[in-house]
Amino acid sequence: MWLNGHLAKILALAVLFDAFWIGYPLAARVLNGEHLSWFSEESWRDIIRAVGLLDLPSVAFSLSLLLMFFGLWARARVAWAFSLILLIPTTIISALKAVSLYDPVILYNVALILALIRYWSIFSRSSLAAGTLFALASFVSLIWYAMLGSLYLGRDFTPPIEDVATAAYFSVVAMSTVGFGDIVPTTHTSRLFVISVVVVGLTVFATALGAVITPLIGGKLRELIQRKTRHSMRKNHLILCGSTPLATNLYKSLTAKGEAITVILKTNVNHEYPPNTDIIWGDASGTETLLEAGVMDAKVVLALRDDDSDNAFIVLAVKSFDNCPAKTVAVVNASQNLEKMRRVNADMVFSPQLLGAELLSRTLLGEKFDSSIFYELSFAKSIAAEPTVESNEPLVEQTSQSISSANPTTTNKTTS
Repeated sequence: MWLNGHLAKILALAVLFDAFWIGYPLAARVLNGEHLSWFSEESWRDIIRAVGLLDLPSVAFSLSLLLMFFGLWARARVAWAFSLILLIPTTIISALKAVSLYDPVILYNVALILALIRYWSIFSRSSLAAGTLFALASFVSLIWYAMLGSLYLGRDFTPPIEDVATAAYFSVVAMSTVGFGDIVPTTHTSRLFVISVVVVGLTVFATALGAVITPLIGGKLRELIQRKTRHSMRKNHLILCGSTPLATNLYKSLTAKGEAITVILKTNVNHEYPPNTDIIWGDASGTETLLEAGVMDAKVVLALRDDDSDNAFIVLAVKSFDNCPAKTVAVVNASQNLEKMRRVNADMVFSPQLLGAELLSRTLLGEKFDSSIFYELSFAKSIAAEPTVESNEPLVEQTSQSISSANPTTTNKTTS
């Protein structure tokens, strides 16, 4: 992956160098002041001949390759494809201008084409920005070609095309296939030219539109499919609400044991969950959010936020569903809220502070402890009189059994 990224940047820089190399001859002539004599010609046809009929297309190709550099740098597939398309006519023009086929520009372009073909697989990304660059480069190249042809063959139209504004107008009309009929080609050469503009225009517009829309539709479609797939897979799973250290560590532990987990987070909250986590953004105490998370098919809903009131509302929201099989687990961050949390009838109320203090105190005093301590501190009904539970059953099933077997008339123990 690291090597592919650097290789893509090297090829992008090679295309950028080619863009400057192709456009340099005409740019050098302009810098030398040669352009001052071009506009002394009598017509646009003479001006184009003075500049060079093959030099002007090279400028359009140079600008287009310059735009493709950014797409190649981002490893976009559409930029790779369009770079190949541009390099082929660029090489042909260089061959027509060169004295020998061993001209450095020709050899460099051929080597660059072969390199792009050889390493095509590293340009695999679909990018909206690259698609936009492709559309812009395509339009610039086509409008350049159409305007040059219109000005060069201006006398072959009725009325004649003798200025840039008329050439631009006719080029856009021909490219878009509107065809007002106010300017008509009168010779075979001009008619063939118009046919080429129409055919290339249709191709460019269709391809450019696809390059821009495809990433948009593809991304939305992919997101929709992933959402539908995740929704269908939310069966017999656990719903975890919160992004606290306790929540993230519990997520790692449960997923390592093969449990399916859906996480509900507040909008724009920072979290440390892995990128492939099934995350739903919204209010965990909201009906729509819980239904989207598959609460009616879940085993457990864990309210593990750092705000005790939020956890209480999540438990109440789950309890509001009729015939909801999901058990509720709520964490209490402030020990003084323990009894208040128990009143919302969560199946399990867990206080890390109280449990940690009790275990630490018994360890320091050399007292023995067993699982009954955990149940005494975690459930609304005391089960201290019950024997220690040793079972491999899931914690939620043990929870239900312990609660149902407790004596309803037993006075609740208050832990301080």
